[in-house]
Amino acid sequence: MSALLVTHLPDVRWLCGFSGSNAALAVTAKAAVLFTDGRYIVQAKQETRGARVVIAKKSALKEACTLLESLAKKAWFDPEHTSVAALEMARSAISGKVRRSFFAALNKPLVSELRMVKDADELRLMEKAAAMGDRVFNDLLPHIASGIPETDIAARLEFLARGMGAEGMSFDTIVASGERSAMPHGKASRQRVARNGFITLDFGVILNGYCSDMTRTVCVGRLTNEQRAAYEVVLEAQQAGVAAVKPGVTCAEVDEAARSVLRKVGLARYFTHSTGHGVGLEIHEAPRLAAGQTLELKPGMVVTVEPGVYLAGKFGIRIEDMVAVTQRGNKVLTKAAKALIAL
Repeated sequence: MSALLVTHLPDVRWLCGFSGSNAALAVTAKAAVLFTDGRYIVQAKQETRGARVVIAKKSALKEACTLLESLAKKAWFDPEHTSVAALEMARSAISGKVRRSFFAALNKPLVSELRMVKDADELRLMEKAAAMGDRVFNDLLPHIASGIPETDIAARLEFLARGMGAEGMSFDTIVASGERSAMPHGKASRQRVARNGFITLDFGVILNGYCSDMTRTVCVGRLTNEQRAAYEVVLEAQQAGVAAVKPGVTCAEVDEAARSVLRKVGLARYFTHSTGHGVGLEIHEAPRLAAGQTLELKPGMVVTVEPGVYLAGKFGIRIEDMVAVTQRGNKVLTKAAKALIAL
């Protein structure tokens, strides 16, 4: 009989509900057993569903592997989320005769592939997280002005999120103004917002374990004709990408729908990342919307659509929504205004 060893924490949570920072889930055809440590005695019992809980005396991973050896002839693991050190620790818990052959790497991720398609309950949770992100953005706008450090804006944004009940931020908040807006991942700095120019705000909240993700680019003061035209074409590209999201369409086709709009006006070379990614218990998960990605979208998947243009030394623009694939098309979960906002 074969078994499965699950150590990637988002996979563990998805399978049995446990959200602690140390866990190993041993799964066989007949049962599932969660191993964790003494910090989580109460939490594990409260959260875990469909698995028996064992509080390990020493190593949760080793005790899970010892159990697996007693129940199965082979245990599969996900190589994308298993370090060399973790695999060696797991093997050290197996008897010498079968130590090198007991564990086998899956050909492709199993649990994360299942997690790509969200059920109705998950979609409701993600819709709530996205709606919170909308409220945070709208409440933040009156606090943005020239002369304010980017870090102050990020602090205000995160304060608003926590005040609304967010468990945390999905990732380090990006606030990039002026020339720094040309940095796709320009984390908030002490730079003060210039009198005229763009500010890119990329952030997400965690609510009930699920992440939100959105980007809006707003302007302070006046824009040049070049900046205004660039914003309009990025918005057009983003809307084209969103419109392409539907069942049966490949991830590459969505990417091309957005990228082709920029290509027509000579800006595609300034779009330096993929068009989007899956979102769920993790801020970045499968699928990936990029060239060469042949996976077809299915109802229940939630992806971002986030084309951008980044002109080094000048400015950058990105617009991003979370989009759920429905039976016949899509539903945009992030609903904050995308028309250019001047502050």
